[in-house]
Amino acid sequence: MSMRVHLQRFARDHLLQALLALVLALAIFDPRTPREYLRWLDLPTLAGLCGLLILTQGVQASGHVQRFALQLVARLHDARALAFVLVVLSAVLATVLTNDVALFLVVPLTLAIDHIARIPRQRLVIFEALAVNAGSTFSPIGNPQNLLLWQHSGLGFFGYIAALAPTGTVLLIVLLIACGFAFPATPLHFDETAVAHAPTDTPLALGSALLLAAMVAALQFNFAIPAALIVIAIGLVFFRRVLARVDWLLLATFAAMFTGLGHLAALPAVQAHASTLAWHDPRVTYAGGIVLSQIISNVPAAVLLQHYAGNLTLLAAAVNVGGAGLMIGSLANLIALRLDGSRGIGWRFHAWSIPYLVVTAMIAWFVVLR
Repeated sequence: MSMRVHLQRFARDHLLQALLALVLALAIFDPRTPREYLRWLDLPTLAGLCGLLILTQGVQASGHVQRFALQLVARLHDARALAFVLVVLSAVLATVLTNDVALFLVVPLTLAIDHIARIPRQRLVIFEALAVNAGSTFSPIGNPQNLLLWQHSGLGFFGYIAALAPTGTVLLIVLLIACGFAFPATPLHFDETAVAHAPTDTPLALGSALLLAAMVAALQFNFAIPAALIVIAIGLVFFRRVLARVDWLLLATFAAMFTGLGHLAALPAVQAHASTLAWHDPRVTYAGGIVLSQIISNVPAAVLLQHYAGNLTLLAAAVNVGGAGLMIGSLANLIALRLDGSRGIGWRFHAWSIPYLVVTAMIAWFVVLR
């Protein structure tokens, strides 16, 4: 991807612009030591995100996931079955490939299917956005907030999975029940000649999968930075085209988010107001994580509230639930709607997402704190 393309994307990326402005403003009006900025930047978490972005891009570029999904949906017979498959596929991919990457695989697939069969495309994209948020809840590497909070929770990989599994189960089961009502069992009529087999790169798929497993192990044993450097070095030698297609602006967004909100949380005025809330009370942590996610998105909410919440797994449950509701609740929502690009999808998203948030927030509360 050329520098010109990156600059064009930066010009349209208002979230990154706002975060960089916050970082600059705080640096001017409340200058701190370089050591504090490095602590806020959270290099281990950022390195983990970098390695995961590169390797999931390699899996995507291999074409194997797309080919498997196309062959699968070509065998389905009605819109409801297609919806269940795409929702489950989105959730599963988000568990192993992160929620954003899952959308970059599934939403283009949905748009391609829309060209060869009449489907309720907007509704499918909306449910896919909700599905990746649900699926990513099950995994410490499924989304940025989980990766961040896992790194600071002191839990092992499988311990963190066990802690978040009840919340993820609620999110996914409610969504699957909603699928049964949202999609009719109308027949699908495919144009068989229009289903082209995507080209595949098996060595790239195998190499990326093996390195992805190694990256997860490195995160488990606190070797994120050297592991990320090794992944970058291997990429420079063997798959430069994958490195060129990585969303580096997304990584820059996380870096600005960690630094800016870490600095914001350290301001004396913010600490004075935040400390007045009873964060030891699970109800405050849970409600605060959900509400703040609706205002600044769940990743920044996790970055900010980790400094105050004592129970990080409860906070993780809250911000994962808070990924639904308003579209800003999760960056994945914004990505899905942007990939679809059709008019009116924002209003339709909220018509499904807000009731979904209300129902799942209530059920998850009783499940998590049973």
